[in-house]
Amino acid sequence: MKRKIDFLIIGSGVAGLSYALKVAEHGEVCMITKANEDESNTKYAQGGIAAVMYSPDSYEKHIQDTLIAGDGICDEEIVRMVISESTERVNELISWGAKFDKTESGEYDLAKEGGHSEHRILHHKDNTGYEIERALLAAVHKHPNIEILDHHFAIDILTQHHLGEEVNSRTPNIECYGAYVLNLRSNKIETILAKTILMAAGGAGHVYSTTTNPTIATGDGVAMVYRAKGRIEGMEFYQFHPTSLFNPEESPSYLISEAVRGFGGILKTIDGEEFMQKYDERRSLAPRDIVARAIDNEMKIRGDDYVYLDCRHLNKEELIKHFPNIYEKCLSIGVDITKDYIPVVPAAHYMCGGIKVDKKGRSSINQLYAIGECSSTGLHGANRLASNSLLEAIVYSHHAAIDAIEKFNTLKFCDSIPDWDAEGTAHPEEMVLLIQSLREVQSIMTNYVGIVRSDIRLLRAFDRLEILYKENEALYLKTIISPKLCELRNLINVAYIIIKQARNRKESRGLHFTVNYPKGS
Repeated sequence: MKRKIDFLIIGSGVAGLSYALKVAEHGEVCMITKANEDESNTKYAQGGIAAVMYSPDSYEKHIQDTLIAGDGICDEEIVRMVISESTERVNELISWGAKFDKTESGEYDLAKEGGHSEHRILHHKDNTGYEIERALLAAVHKHPNIEILDHHFAIDILTQHHLGEEVNSRTPNIECYGAYVLNLRSNKIETILAKTILMAAGGAGHVYSTTTNPTIATGDGVAMVYRAKGRIEGMEFYQFHPTSLFNPEESPSYLISEAVRGFGGILKTIDGEEFMQKYDERRSLAPRDIVARAIDNEMKIRGDDYVYLDCRHLNKEELIKHFPNIYEKCLSIGVDITKDYIPVVPAAHYMCGGIKVDKKGRSSINQLYAIGECSSTGLHGANRLASNSLLEAIVYSHHAAIDAIEKFNTLKFCDSIPDWDAEGTAHPEEMVLLIQSLREVQSIMTNYVGIVRSDIRLLRAFDRLEILYKENEALYLKTIISPKLCELRNLINVAYIIIKQARNRKESRGLHFTVNYPKGS
């Protein structure tokens, strides 16, 4: 049986939720998410959302900070569009119920993070993403035109390929008709047809061994669009957050927000010596690519497993007030951040590339929009400026919604799409193969395609991954469909794209640093 929806949304983070609230005024909306409705990268965004709110800050300052962080790869037209709309879109979030911290005078308590020249980060304690997600979900639940299907896993998007036509990257006018979706409660694969489809499936942090992303971040959106022959770009630019809590027993890694360094935290080696002055005049507040490489280098030359973040000199009451969750988390492993060093290590954090879209969020596939972390808009360039991601999501959800509303009434459902034809019959015990394959993918990416790369490492990664790809595709064809099988398939696709695009970039730029083409050579 087929379902028909005006607006289909894959993902339930800030991008999908804010888009849903806008298009729902004009038609029926269905959001699908593979876990609980509130589980997304948005929920774990601690630091906040960057926006120009008060003087002496200005749009031009924020624009220049973004361009500098992006290391010459940003699309300046897009940067100017997103930043100039920041105040209006943040005020819209506030109208939907999001609450940000204020000072005693009633103004917003703006924080400063690495790469920013002014205080412009709106935040809610140290769990801003959670607060935004809460507010948007509350608004969505009140809307009669929005349905959320949690525990529904999108397997593939539907194109002419599913009508028996041959589709490749050179095929003009590829069209998206909906998605095959696995209902995790019934274990049945449903066909959902839609007039417009929004991909807002988030990031892919679990392509690496250590990541701050929730377990759902397996690159599903990028992989689905890649398999459908959509355009993917900038995947070599994978951002490692410099400071995740060093706690090997825990996965995902707990994020120590960049705002802690903005508040005055200082990076030090294990013997208590500052080191960032050797790498950048901005020291601990340099952009993330610089800080992550500096930490990685210090760990390698010293043979240490981590470095320290020192907050002991900061006002105890204010530190706890601004970062209550970080304080409690560190206490739980025996670290009092007011008295002790915080052990930190870089971890995969944010995918700066993704599904290529235009300024209206339109992908290279007709009727398919992409926004949020799975998209590549041109805003981030070679390195994302801290706290620009939530801003990008709400600006692009606005533009994509306007375009989708204008078009959807002129579009029709593709009734000739066949229902899923399940072929896999393998016994469940074969699924143990997935665990080892996943570890191999993550090991390959971490060891060869991490913070520092080289031609020989990338070649080795490519060769090793090809073996895993062939093994997994064979398993996929004969095994009963499951989320773990699909997630592994998606991560292998994403890993391949990262490696391929990293090999094609013959320079060090932003987050892509290779010893074969050092900066300035």
